[in-house]
Amino acid sequence: MAAAALGDERLVASRPYLIEQDWGAYSPEQHAIWTELVTRRLPQLEQHASEVYLDGFQRIGLKVDRLPKLADVSARLRPRTGWSSTPVSGFLPADAFFEMLGARMFPTTTWIRGRESMEYTPEPDIFHDVFGHVPMHAHPVFADFLEHYGKVCAGLTKQDDLERMGRLFWFTVEFGVIREAGKIKVYGSGLISSHGECTHVVERGAGLEIREFDLEKVLDTVVDVSKMQPVLYAIESFEQIYEATKEAESRLG
Repeated sequence: MAAAALGDERLVASRPYLIEQDWGAYSPEQHAIWTELVTRRLPQLEQHASEVYLDGFQRIGLKVDRLPKLADVSARLRPRTGWSSTPVSGFLPADAFFEMLGARMFPTTTWIRGRESMEYTPEPDIFHDVFGHVPMHAHPVFADFLEHYGKVCAGLTKQDDLERMGRLFWFTVEFGVIREAGKIKVYGSGLISSHGECTHVVERGAGLEIREFDLEKVLDTVVDVSKMQPVLYAIESFEQIYEATKEAESRLG
C-alpha cells in the first residue's frame, strides 16, 4: 500500500512518512497482545458501540486472533468508500496528516503496544488506529466527512482556527457519541479502543455531561487530554457532523 501511495501525486508533505507493513515480522506475542486487546473490548462494544462501527468491523474483515494486514483491510475498504489504511512510520505533523485525510488515506501506525501498556499508550498504535478508527471509514457519510475535514484543515493558516477545528475532531472522530434508537452509543476511536474511557461513558461516570451537539460550543470547548472527558457532544446522525464541517469551513480561514 505504501508503494502505491508513493506514486500518488497528491502526497507531498506525507511522503517521507510512508512505509511498508512487514506483517511477517510480527511475533506470536504481538499477535497474542492484539487478540487480548480485541477480546477485552468486544463484549462492551457489542452492547454500546454504534451500529455503524460494528458493521464496519465486519466489512473490513478484522480478525480476533491476528493483527490486521493493512493491504487486506484497504482492499475491502477502497471499493466501498475509496479509503485506505496506509502504513506510516509514526506520528505525523499536521500538514502531512491533513494531506492524507484529504486523499482518503488514513495514516496507520504498524507497531503494537507491549504488555506494560495494555491500558493506555500515549502514542497511537495499530490497535488504536485500525480497531479504533478504521471500521468507521466503511460508512459512506462518515468517509465523506473525514475527507472534507482534512481538506478544510489543510487550507487553514491561523493557529487559532486549527485549534478550534482540532476540537471538532476530538469530539467526533476521537470521542464521538451518537443517539441510536434513543440510546447513547460510542463511535469515537478514543472510546472504542479504551475500556476505561468507554466505561466512563456507558456508566455515566462522575462529572460526565453529555450535551446535544452544537458546533459553536464544540469549537469553543477546551480539551484536557490528561483526564476523563467531563463533556461529550451527542450527534443524531453522521450527516450532522459532515454539515457541521462545511459550516465551520465557512466561518474559519
